[in-house]
Amino acid sequence: MLVESVYRSEDVPIADRFDGWSTLVGQTHAPVDVVSDYRDDFRVLQRTLSLGAVSVWPASFQPVLFRRTPQLIRESDPEGLHLTLPLKGTLHVSRERDDASYDPYSLNVVKTSDPFEIRSIEGSDGLHTGVGLEVPAALLPIPGPQLDRLTGLRLSAEEGFGALLAQLLTQLANGTHAYQPADGPRLGKVVVNLLSALFAHALDADTLLSPETHQQTLVLRIRAFVQGNLHDPELTPASIAAAHHISTSYLHRLFRHEDETVAAWIRQQRLDHVRRDLADPALHTTPIHAIAARWGFPRAADFTRAFRTAYGMPPSDYRSTLESE
Repeated sequence: MLVESVYRSEDVPIADRFDGWSTLVGQTHAPVDVVSDYRDDFRVLQRTLSLGAVSVWPASFQPVLFRRTPQLIRESDPEGLHLTLPLKGTLHVSRERDDASYDPYSLNVVKTSDPFEIRSIEGSDGLHTGVGLEVPAALLPIPGPQLDRLTGLRLSAEEGFGALLAQLLTQLANGTHAYQPADGPRLGKVVVNLLSALFAHALDADTLLSPETHQQTLVLRIRAFVQGNLHDPELTPASIAAAHHISTSYLHRLFRHEDETVAAWIRQQRLDHVRRDLADPALHTTPIHAIAARWGFPRAADFTRAFRTAYGMPPSDYRSTLESE
């Protein structure tokens, strides 16, 4: 799993919980004044994930007010960009130029160089839950004046690059067991590329992106497209290229430095989903051929051959082995 630290209120004496977490927020983000009506017995769980120069911090906590003042900015400014993805509850953000509220799956952006107030409002469980993202502004290809424009925009996390970024942040919030510590800097680079593409699109300034960032974000869009269309037996490199307005040869060039060819990756994704469904007790009466067809294998013989090649046994034997355990 990735390198991470955990701050859990029940692991800390009651009298120290709130102040301890306030100090942690200042270290993770930037120095802020934190105020809460619940400080006497504060509940919080925060994980801080290190992705190279980027950090991600999923957290659940009781309602608070974060205040970044001009004095705090003068005392310490890491010159970073902070993005928040609310998952449960809302955020109300006050800046010098505007006030705005952010519901779940909308994205809020603030700069550590600007004063702000962020008030968290709890969800139905009495906690605000969200994911914070810290990125040094110097890593982004967006000039300072244009970054200023972003802090007043409402960025959607339900479509386009915002959805891809939210999907990655939510996945990290749910757990990092699929990753190794060495994956951290690579994931940090993916986050920066997605964030750059999201900002450039919001500002209608795609020319700011480097060719490398364009290519990497296009690969991420293609992977998300494939995941959403695995059920379609007509999903092929040609259909993927057409959907993204590129040639098939360019699609193959994009995946030249990936671990697998496009076709091989599609096949493995389908096989992984079939294997998961075969292991699901709730689906034990569903015919194997129906599960295979659900994931884009309309011909049973082709599916059985691919499954045996990938996992060393026919799908019927795989299911029988699981059911006998």
